[in-house]
Amino acid sequence: MPNMKNAKKKVIVDAKKKAGNNDFKASMRTAMKNVEKAILNKDVEGAKEKLAVAIKRIDKAKAKGVVTPNFAARNKSRLTKKVNEMK
Repeated sequence: MPNMKNAKKKVIVDAKKKAGNNDFKASMRTAMKNVEKAILNKDVEGAKEKLAVAIKRIDKAKAKGVVTPNFAARNKSRLTKKVNEMK
């Protein structure tokens, strides 16, 4: 455990940041899974709607620094490609 006042505060701040980051990451992953489920169910319209939500969540996580830009681009590309192949 930290002994200095600034080190104690840093532990608290890091815990708050981690909780927020976990929210962004969990939301992003859930949205991505929803798109995958719609693709498996062959629901074209549902997949398109869920893709828009997933892209928004991925971009938000990237903007907050939770995921890297390359991770975001790769996953948006993969999901979009899968949805477009459904047509």
